[in-house]
Amino acid sequence: MKKHLFNRAKMLTAAVAFTLIGASASAQTTIYQTIQASPDHTILEQAIDNVTGLSTTLDDPNADLTVFAPDDDAFNAALNELGITAGDLLSDPNLGDILEYHVLSGTVASGDLMNGMMPTPLNTANTIKITIDGTDAYANQSLIDGADIPVTNGALHSMDQVIFSDETVADIAIDSPDHTVLESAVVEARLLPALTDPFSSLTVMAPTDDAFTEALDSLNITAGDLLADPNLGDILLYHVLGSEVASGDLNNGDMPTPLNTANTIKVTVAGNAVFMNHAEVTSPDNAAGNGVVHVLDQVILPVETTADVIIDSQDHTTLEAAVIEGLLVPALTNPFDTLTILGPDDAAFTAALNELGISAGDLLASPDLVNILLYHVLGGQVLSTDLNGGATLAQPANPANTIKILVTGGGDVYFNQAMVTAPDNTASNGVVHVLNEVIFSDETVIDAAIDNGFNTLTAAVITAELVPALSDPFEQYTVFAPTDAAFSQYLTDEGITAQDLLASPNLSNILLYHTVGSEVMSMDLTNGPVTTLNGDDVVIDLSNGVMVNDASVVTADVDVDNGVVHAIDYVLDPSVASVEELNIEAIELYPNPATDVLNIKDQNNSTYSIVNMAGSIVKSGEINGSSINIETLKEGTYFINITNETNVYRSRFVKM
Repeated sequence: MKKHLFNRAKMLTAAVAFTLIGASASAQTTIYQTIQASPDHTILEQAIDNVTGLSTTLDDPNADLTVFAPDDDAFNAALNELGITAGDLLSDPNLGDILEYHVLSGTVASGDLMNGMMPTPLNTANTIKITIDGTDAYANQSLIDGADIPVTNGALHSMDQVIFSDETVADIAIDSPDHTVLESAVVEARLLPALTDPFSSLTVMAPTDDAFTEALDSLNITAGDLLADPNLGDILLYHVLGSEVASGDLNNGDMPTPLNTANTIKVTVAGNAVFMNHAEVTSPDNAAGNGVVHVLDQVILPVETTADVIIDSQDHTTLEAAVIEGLLVPALTNPFDTLTILGPDDAAFTAALNELGISAGDLLASPDLVNILLYHVLGGQVLSTDLNGGATLAQPANPANTIKILVTGGGDVYFNQAMVTAPDNTASNGVVHVLNEVIFSDETVIDAAIDNGFNTLTAAVITAELVPALSDPFEQYTVFAPTDAAFSQYLTDEGITAQDLLASPNLSNILLYHTVGSEVMSMDLTNGPVTTLNGDDVVIDLSNGVMVNDASVVTADVDVDNGVVHAIDYVLDPSVASVEELNIEAIELYPNPATDVLNIKDQNNSTYSIVNMAGSIVKSGEINGSSINIETLKEGTYFINITNETNVYRSRFVKM
């Protein structure tokens, strides 16, 4: 408002000055005589005098002309910008063209000027762009600060800047048949003065008509609605940088701040393709006198996107770097898409990198980076409040595997093994859930159950809230998986229903009794006890196929990334299958602790297996004589299982 009042005051001052000068000189004065009499237009007068025939034209009483007359301050500002003197200007061979760009044929009073009018002056190299903004009127970038000065041969308007016929960034859009909507928007938003300033240095991202049509369809509005939107100026200024940036100067991950500072623009360089947010530059480097125009295939908006949520977070620097390196910024900045992003924090990435034994640089250089990231992206918005108790399967943008979503009875939300630590960080194009672990599309033991028709087992694992544990890609498990038929037989034998089993407080204990905390393929199984995750042992019997307690392995070695699954034909019940009932006896070992050799009494020709505390078999074979060489074992505590034709023996020893 102050700017407008100041400009209005300048207009009145200039008009009064011209009127008084004209009145004192003559009651009837021409354009040239009025300029000649003005103390504020001495440079313009000299310039006119230096162009052959121009003073005669402007002094012709029968002429019908309109002159935009820059005052001395305007010329001094222009000379300063150009780095030349008034003498340099007056001797410039292009001086006539400069001055004739300020002259229209015919009388155009200020009241005849309309916003968006583009008259052609005597110098036809370019049109003049008229902007009407409230009470202010502009010719190109120059404010008309003294309108309708009385003259006898046309119209005279005083200007606060010199205008030039240079091709500007505005002209590139105006002259393009593919940018009619952008032209209308720039005119309506009164941005022509800024874009026609010959002394500015701008970069304009120019969406085509097709881009606007697509955006309007997505927003469900018309072009008229857009032009009437009070935020139109902000939208357009988000497409303008305050310096000239050629496409070759852009780097992947650049985030320049445009003239609308509400948000940065995210630059992605993918080979020869350049993107500004989600919009691809289809025609780069259209050079103008005051900058450069890059044509875009989509409209960009200054809204907070899922990418911004990640970028603005101090706890997601690794994820931000990965998204940039993976060239996924265009997808995450699309304001017309709707996404759910599962965002592991920096601590989650650090833990994952440690597990993988790689650096962050290794991750960013990995050919699997994009697939890893896309496994964290769901189409559509999934708020935590949209999730009900129990588990659901979600298909991420990486289709290699589903994501297992579990809502526990306590209200915690898990995506695979990762817990949501900060849910529902909403953005204009979706939501971000912060995770405490990185998730991977690896096939896990829970996938083996889901994918192979183990419906009752899957339901039990979900009910017992064991999905996060069994989907952990950094663990190793052996699961003895009862088939649906096995569960049916067990339920019949126990006289209970599936619902009774799922409601049992012992359900988790039963399931953990089917799980060993290491991968044991069928070829690695030996006769004897194996400790399960519930702390009790199951006994392996290889005398007639493979038996686990009283259950037979009907399908062995379903190999997955975090272990192996062996299908069995009956449910293992820890309440009825104890070590004692399976006739496991202690065996005498010496010395204990041992260093190089472990001696076993009376077990010549028996088979043995040595198991570490994680449940993995580290040594096995047949006892020859009465000793076993343990020199290669690491220091620690072990179990030794020994089987012969009649008994199973087990004992603990320490390797020093």
